Amino acid sequence: MILKNEKLADDVFQSLRKEVLQQWPTGQDVNFDEAVKYQKEIPTAKRFSVKLDKADKSGATLIQPRAGVALPDEHIELLRYLETEGEADLLPSTIDSYTRHNRYKEAETGIEESRKHKRSLLNGFPAVNHGVGICRKVTSALKNPVQVRHGTPDARLLTEISVAGGFTSYEGGGISYNIPYAKEHSLEKTIYDWQYADRLIGLYEEAGVTINREPFGPLTGTLVPPCISNTVAVLESLMAAAQGVKHLTVGYGQCGNIIQDVAAIKSLRKVTEEYLRKYGFNDVTVTTVLHQWMGGFPQDESKAFGVISWGAATAALAGATKVIVKTPHEAMGVPTKEANAAGLKATKQVVSMLSDQKLLNLKEVADEVQIIEEEMNVILKAIEEVGGGDYAIGSVRAFAAGIIDVPFAPSKFNAGKILPARDMNGAVRILDCGNIPFTEDLKKFHREKMEERGKAERRPVSFQMVVDDIYAIGKGHLVGHPA
Repeated sequence: MILKNEKLADDVFQSLRKEVLQQWPTGQDVNFDEAVKYQKEIPTAKRFSVKLDKADKSGATLIQPRAGVALPDEHIELLRYLETEGEADLLPSTIDSYTRHNRYKEAETGIEESRKHKRSLLNGFPAVNHGVGICRKVTSALKNPVQVRHGTPDARLLTEISVAGGFTSYEGGGISYNIPYAKEHSLEKTIYDWQYADRLIGLYEEAGVTINREPFGPLTGTLVPPCISNTVAVLESLMAAAQGVKHLTVGYGQCGNIIQDVAAIKSLRKVTEEYLRKYGFNDVTVTTVLHQWMGGFPQDESKAFGVISWGAATAALAGATKVIVKTPHEAMGVPTKEANAAGLKATKQVVSMLSDQKLLNLKEVADEVQIIEEEMNVILKAIEEVGGGDYAIGSVRAFAAGIIDVPFAPSKFNAGKILPARDMNGAVRILDCGNIPFTEDLKKFHREKMEERGKAERRPVSFQMVVDDIYAIGKGHLVGHPA
């Protein structure tokens, strides 16, 4: 394995492909030429990229849930309910945890037990075990485009089966589906495995089929500074584009301060497009997604709807192309289909009401955009330098050095030295910058923001602020002010 941010050679890819398709019996049913033909027969209205582009041009914000159960008929029933009763514009197939860890035997047992007990005993849809034919049954049974959402460090076989199975969008990346999800997985290996996934999608593109790709934006979903999540999105976009991907949706997890969140979405798209152009990827389309609040939720359903609506408003005012919707059962485990639909309808109401309003041009937003972009460019420049101009190599080295550092990530390949906390207005700042190569002016900016809060709360700037902020939403607040 030689990691470089270069398109995988055909002979290397085909050699790997023989191994990948033998990982589970359903891999033998994948035929690339036949799958291309099948994808081309999918109606235009059911293509993810087409619907996103249409929304982007009109300024609309589409809504999409998370959802997945073990058995095909029940999965179809669930998704049909969400697109009819929930009014979802885009649909998911969330993959189960066994499949995410390539534990297909356990997933098979989960399918059998689900049939026996007549209810899903898996927390998602085991696409690899079901195979191409059943995936096509799912995707063809729905009116709207369907995306695979998961969290898999090695997603190569899942990618093969998903795209051959008629899904027209695919989430994930070698950084975003490793650092926030896994402890022991080598970053070098997961980036390489995701180069395979992206090269496969690049081959479909070369054959005339566009598959939307979405790096996972929220990362750990807990006080992640916009410059960190946005930088990961840029890195994964550059690595996907190098393999031939042409349609990207870059994502961001709502942090809570609406000015900062709007600025983060604006800077995310702008900097991603700038770096794609800088490296010659001029034919890559970029859209955006905002993930509603990924942290702790209130247990009270009415209060949970408040959090959901706040996320919907943020997405609409930021002009995000789509929003990933939460449910009022978020604090209680896997939601019912009724709860999922309720979250969707609440979101659609708010998004529709705000469809003609945007906050992109406020001075406060512009000031925050400037800060985020300066932070991103400092980090990206340092990654380019340590990688000798190669962002794949640079990503591995930068994580090892703490140049880029994801808060609260389980991965041993993440430095874990930075500490984020909120300022007085609820924007996420950095209490301890660790090894992130910020300029002295940027460090001073963050320090002053935290000192302002400490002075107002009459307490020292400390780790206790971090703890208080993590639990604040569940207690009805954004900033963890002391009682």
